[in-house]
Amino acid sequence: MPGCQLDHLTITAPTLAQGAAFVRDALGVEPQPGGEHPRMGTHNLLLRLGEGLFLEVIAVNPGAAAPTWPRWFALDTLRPDAPPRLSNWVARTDDIERSAAAASEALGRIETITRDALQWLITIPADGSLPLDGIAPALIEWQTPPHPASRLQDRGCTLQGFEAFHPEPGRVTALLATLGLAQAVRVSPLPAGAAPRLVAQILTPTGPRTIGA
Repeated sequence: MPGCQLDHLTITAPTLAQGAAFVRDALGVEPQPGGEHPRMGTHNLLLRLGEGLFLEVIAVNPGAAAPTWPRWFALDTLRPDAPPRLSNWVARTDDIERSAAAASEALGRIETITRDALQWLITIPADGSLPLDGIAPALIEWQTPPHPASRLQDRGCTLQGFEAFHPEPGRVTALLATLGLAQAVRVSPLPAGAAPRLVAQILTPTGPRTIGA
């Protein structure tokens, strides 16, 4: 069984400024600048959440050329008036091909992405959608050590808990089991037809906070 680990949480926003305000209001801290993803026409902000773990705010980069393929994290479908939200998460693996093959849900094609001196492999659905409405993780295999979290400023934030809500909790639980992530995420049921959501509990310098729907 692949031994994946929680790598980072992803907040999508129409702009980085809106995403930063969302994090500031929810956690009382400011994410730091990240960089650009030329292949996807996006850019990001980052916040360290612990050893080998961080929070990412990602948005379409208005100064970059639009790619000829769908952007990741369903950013092409995000309306300008949509509120920022914790929309997805990413799980780290040492063998992305093996982990993707073992997954009980289709997580997408394996693509090579670079940002500055970083390079990684990541699963991205061909249409840019979020598998299981964002409850299924993207898989990532970092190819340039050390882990990006080690380069981030410590703002005193630590992930304390992570919960996924879905109307088909059995599918989520089965997927997590196939990836070796059963202990990383608490799965809770929702009524049929309800919108799936993610919630993270984070300890901040001013006490415990929650981010997510």
